[in-house]
Amino acid sequence: MESKEALDALRSEGDINLSPRRREFAREHLGGPAREMLGEDARLFLHQSLSTPCLNALAKAEGAWIEDVEGRRYLDFHGNNVHQVGFGHPRVVRAIKDQLDALSFCTRRYTCGPAVELARRLVELAPGDLSRVLFAPGGTSAIGMALKLARVATGRFKFVSMWDSFHGASLDAISIGGEAVFRKGIGPLLPGCEHVPPPEPLKCPFQCGHACSLACADYVDYVLEKEGDVAAVIGETVRCTPFIPPPDYWRRIRAACDRHGALLILDEIPIGLGRTGRMFACEHYDVVPDMLVLGKGLGGGVMPLAALLAREHLNVAAHTALGHYTHEKNPVACAAGIATLDVLRDERLVENARELGLHALERFGRLREGHPGVADVRGLGLLMGIELVRPGTAPGARPVPDTDRAERVMYEALRRGLNFKVTMGNILTLTPAMVLTRAELDRAIDTLDACLSLS
Repeated sequence: MESKEALDALRSEGDINLSPRRREFAREHLGGPAREMLGEDARLFLHQSLSTPCLNALAKAEGAWIEDVEGRRYLDFHGNNVHQVGFGHPRVVRAIKDQLDALSFCTRRYTCGPAVELARRLVELAPGDLSRVLFAPGGTSAIGMALKLARVATGRFKFVSMWDSFHGASLDAISIGGEAVFRKGIGPLLPGCEHVPPPEPLKCPFQCGHACSLACADYVDYVLEKEGDVAAVIGETVRCTPFIPPPDYWRRIRAACDRHGALLILDEIPIGLGRTGRMFACEHYDVVPDMLVLGKGLGGGVMPLAALLAREHLNVAAHTALGHYTHEKNPVACAAGIATLDVLRDERLVENARELGLHALERFGRLREGHPGVADVRGLGLLMGIELVRPGTAPGARPVPDTDRAERVMYEALRRGLNFKVTMGNILTLTPAMVLTRAELDRAIDTLDACLSLS
């Protein structure tokens, strides 16, 4: 049996799938078809943390819902953040089918209509002068392109990023990322990667308490000045947990980058395309980065697709290959991306995320009052979180995360048909599809209320 210390080390990007509660849930909840498929999965795939063993086996995903092989349906408040337009949206599926009949692949050195059209649409939507695009088959690859472009454009090799951040699982991405579960025991990482504290009040080393003084932003300015040769600061505009930086945070970081000749790269792979109630999260902060990275939902919850958006003055790497990916201009993926943007616009999903997010915060406020140990409820659009700590923390003491209760709530919610993940061990992270209805949102919050009462 795994020690508590070993399990705690894994409490970061996802929930713990090696705990006694996971095994208990599997014994009680999974029948023969699921057990058989999970057994074959464990036999055939390389094992890795966070996804071995799998939780269950799915047979269907549609709209805001998923269904397992035994016919149980779950309102999905996780979705790996690919389901901005829901799973299997008919317009996305139709666009993919039509494109398969027209042009199924575009070989390297050629371009195609869907790729050019999607790039044009993204440039029209993007803030400021983010007028250049590169596509990649996944967000991690797009992050790698951004890092390479920053080095080419500045002639520098260093990066400043945040502890606890997540930018992907490749070697370059975990070098700038800040989660131990991805970095521990891997060996030498990319040189020149400096880490700073994120704008998270409960973890703040500057003793800000619950009211952020933005000392963390001033520290970034200090690091840029002392290092003197940083290529870029890279951060998640809003951490998917979520942690929502104060209004002035990114404006201070932008100003610091400008002062010291560093670029600003914002990672919006899971939260862009409207999830926060604006098409791009940086619009909440009135900041235009030098590069913006999108992914996950860009392929409509079907196709793997990511994009790097860059300012015009960064079109300086014609002499080298930033990505050069085989599927860089895949017409089927790009057709899915165009359909996704159409659905976001025509079904007013960004506005829906904003309106439902405000309703959720109001209900979460009442939920917090009724449940001791709910330390914080927060959200921006349909990016929401509930933080659980042990009740009875002494005045002035740092709250103790209640990881045990978070796990109990998660598995009880699954038994009642609500799926979400736990992040950092004690934060119920809630990211539903943007096609969610108000009735479905209320159903999910009622389920959370009941599960918190039982825990």
